[in-house]
Amino acid sequence: MTSGNEAMDDSLSRADAQQRADDIRAFRREQARLAADGLAAADAAAIRAHHDVLLTRLAARPDVDTTQRARQLTLGLRIASFLGALALAASVFFLFRQYWPLFPEAVQVIVLAGASLGTLALTAWLHGRDASGYFTKLAALVAFACFVLNLGLLGSSFNITPSDKALLPWAAFALLLAYTCELRLLLVAGLICITGFIAARVGSWSGMYWLSVGERPEHFFPAALLMFCVPFFVDHRRHPGFDATWRLVALLALFLPMLVLSNWGRASYLPFEADVIEGIYQLGGFVAGGLLTWLGARRGWPEVMNTAVVFFVIFLYTKLFDWWWAVMPKFLFFLVLGLVALLVILVLKRLRAVVAVEGGQ
Repeated sequence: MTSGNEAMDDSLSRADAQQRADDIRAFRREQARLAADGLAAADAAAIRAHHDVLLTRLAARPDVDTTQRARQLTLGLRIASFLGALALAASVFFLFRQYWPLFPEAVQVIVLAGASLGTLALTAWLHGRDASGYFTKLAALVAFACFVLNLGLLGSSFNITPSDKALLPWAAFALLLAYTCELRLLLVAGLICITGFIAARVGSWSGMYWLSVGERPEHFFPAALLMFCVPFFVDHRRHPGFDATWRLVALLALFLPMLVLSNWGRASYLPFEADVIEGIYQLGGFVAGGLLTWLGARRGWPEVMNTAVVFFVIFLYTKLFDWWWAVMPKFLFFLVLGLVALLVILVLKRLRAVVAVEGGQ
């Protein structure tokens, strides 16, 4: 019996084998749920009837796909919803930009307040009736765009000096919509605002004008550390994917400034020569990429592991380019890159095997 199973496993394609492994894990999770429901695993007829009832109930919900074709259509709906939301937000922006100078100040205030409150009310109304969430996403992004325009245009109308403090209400509004409507797109917008505010505050404390924050990429490191730690203290069980989004934005806020500083050392606060600073951040990129790859694999955080691997390879290839592009024949340079890629694959396979053994224990 065992040899037959081995022959069958060897005949499976990679995709079929992966699907089989996923199905086995899903079956084991379902067995645990069935045991909690009081159904014995050996009672196949009762289990099938139980599953039929569950599938019928789940199929009645517009936000659950019970077939592969439905999942494919859902992906198309998500893409269309995302593109439509961006298009509507851009439409609102350019509409205000084109006709704004034609209105007197009183009308400007009324229009801005009405647009913000109206789109927020529309979002709340759709959230209670649109179970799929597609129209809610459209309305929420338009509401956020109106709110940003509200503060920005009111400030320019009344000659208020631009300030980084505007990023705080933008972030609060985006996070409110994100957590209320479970929209990761607006969560990303809110986290970007938070990152910009923290970086601008750090820059202001060092004596810089807040709009010059990009001249010192190290200003973004405190925001990266803060956002990476938030999922440890905030319960996101009711918001699937939010933990991963916090960590992903945090890693981007960490690795992108390190990548800039590894090639532009003069932008650093460190009291060393530019070449030394670039070397420090290149080494730091390797170390951070390696440690976060291990941490992501160990904790089951694919977004952390994948992001860390991508930036580790970018740092590595950038360094190899600096060392050998000008002195090596081009065919030899790309051969070395290919060999380095093979080495990275071997290391990741080894890490994958270790994680698989630990997960089976």
